[in-house]
Amino acid sequence: MRGWWRELSSLVLPTECAGCGGAREVLCEPCRALLRAGPARRVRPVPEPAGLPPVYAAVRYADQGRAVLLAHKERGALMLAGPLGRALALSVRAACVQGPQAAAPGRVLGLVPVPSARAAVARRGHDPVRRIALAAAGWLRREGLAVRVRPVLRQRRPVADQAGLGARQRAVNLAGALAVRPGALAAGEPVVLVDDLVTTGASLAEAARALREAGGLPLGAAVVAGPSNGWF
Repeated sequence: MRGWWRELSSLVLPTECAGCGGAREVLCEPCRALLRAGPARRVRPVPEPAGLPPVYAAVRYADQGRAVLLAHKERGALMLAGPLGRALALSVRAACVQGPQAAAPGRVLGLVPVPSARAAVARRGHDPVRRIALAAAGWLRREGLAVRVRPVLRQRRPVADQAGLGARQRAVNLAGALAVRPGALAAGEPVVLVDDLVTTGASLAEAARALREAGGLPLGAAVVAGPSNGWF
């Protein structure tokens, strides 16, 4: 109910651009263009955690890009999922084309969202990463790429809130926290991990470990935004 109310509110209530705060619309054209401009770039957190697959981001986690992500994630601006999904689609394509392992022709590519804690989903009233992943899959299918969202990861133990934790603390907090649901992933199945952003890379590294342990083949990771100091 909470998610539906937020979505309805974003349709009928006066608003301002989530990126720049200027125009009285959910997302103005310059901010929308920023998200779809591309190309997606390789990003590397510093320090880079062991086991992190190649990560690609469409925008820097700063200024308008950061504002749009936070509006969708924390303030429930659900109409932003479409533009953010388009940005994520750019990163998925980069992971498939530029990564060390390309997706095999004719095979369906799985997009695996990094799961949020149940408490976070309940607090926000929606699952932002899964919502953006579904939007990205829609864009990619319209562009001729065979993809499907594969929410196969689960948290097998509680983890602390990551906010305020450093890179080492996040790695310790997440170590062994994720697992693939039994029978959900075929051996050698090609997947791309997806998340809204990468900061330390601890979440993506842990997710990649769980996928490899279950026999999956992570081709890379795709995010909407990456840190400015890790941009390549």
